[in-house]
Amino acid sequence: MALITTGVFPGPAGQLEYILNDLPGAAPTHAAVVCHPHPLHGGTMHTRIVFQTAQGLNELGAPVLRFHFRGVGKSAGSYDHGVGEQQDLEAAIAFLRQVHRLPLVLAGFSFGATMVAKLLAAGPRPEVAQAVLLGLPVDRGAVPHAWGWRGPKLMISGDQDEFASRASLEAYYGQLPEPKARQWIAGGDHFLAGQIPAFRAALRAQLAPLLLRAGG
Repeated sequence: MALITTGVFPGPAGQLEYILNDLPGAAPTHAAVVCHPHPLHGGTMHTRIVFQTAQGLNELGAPVLRFHFRGVGKSAGSYDHGVGEQQDLEAAIAFLRQVHRLPLVLAGFSFGATMVAKLLAAGPRPEVAQAVLLGLPVDRGAVPHAWGWRGPKLMISGDQDEFASRASLEAYYGQLPEPKARQWIAGGDHFLAGQIPAFRAALRAQLAPLLLRAGG
């Protein structure tokens, strides 16, 4: 059974609020960080896709950290146009690795997916084993095309996403280096309204081989 803890950890602009779904007594092979959507548009670590992703990864045996970017919830600071938020993500990774020194799954939804992409574009990250980009908004803002990190990438989006057309996502996916995988949720909009079971099934199918390969 998962043990859910809450609190704050140090961030570059002050404390950052978090929720950690841990698995006491288990022997996980990976840990995960999940990033929330845009702070100025109601995005929080409680957003449905973020919550469902955390639950899904936890059920696959990974301790999962969610956190609030600066200026959201109890997190100090204010929105920094994605620059300071990159530093917040760095702080979240450092905090989780103090608790679990394991290979990481970095996941993000919408703005959170862009933050993951930008972090991994910046250079090699040997601690990261898997990137998960959910609802990547390629039609709304700059998303990096050249990645310094060369690990496996997973994209999951609705095929009716209003922030990223299927054509745009296919073009972006096509230029990413291998290894990579992508999954379309048929009929899904950006927030996958009414499509959560299909999303959870896709997430499990794609990540179970990684997270359960040690027999977890």
